[in-house]
Amino acid sequence: MLAAGDTAPDFTLPDQHGEPVSLSSLRGQTVVLYFYPKADTPGCTAQACGVRDHRSDYERADAVVLGVSPDAVKDIAKFDQKHGLGFPLLADRDHSVAEAYGVWVEKSMYGRTFMGNQRTTFVIGADGQIRDIHREVKPAEHDDLVLGGLSAG
Repeated sequence: MLAAGDTAPDFTLPDQHGEPVSLSSLRGQTVVLYFYPKADTPGCTAQACGVRDHRSDYERADAVVLGVSPDAVKDIAKFDQKHGLGFPLLADRDHSVAEAYGVWVEKSMYGRTFMGNQRTTFVIGADGQIRDIHREVKPAEHDDLVLGGLSAG
């Protein structure tokens, strides 16, 4: 399991426009990498809209926000357009990045078990090291929690 101080695993995934985004290409900037279960569900929408609404706060903290889900590019594109999100959403279709970050977990709902992303946020420093990890984040608390840590760091 990854911990603060570890080097963040590099990856390249397509964004909502089908363009490749690599973590290594963002070296030199703080990256807020958040994993969410499914585009356009209530909790994921609240979390993504919170990031959208705090865009200027993330910019002031010199942080780039990336959202990652196992959704298809077309689904995250629709999610972005519907809610005017305007930040990179990444399609991790084979969940290899979620697995590398240890957030692809067994979940249960309505008596059914399945695999999916655990809502988790990694704050990655400009040097590529993980500075902070927020596991099982509540969507309504996400931005205050992450931004509070960014301003303290």
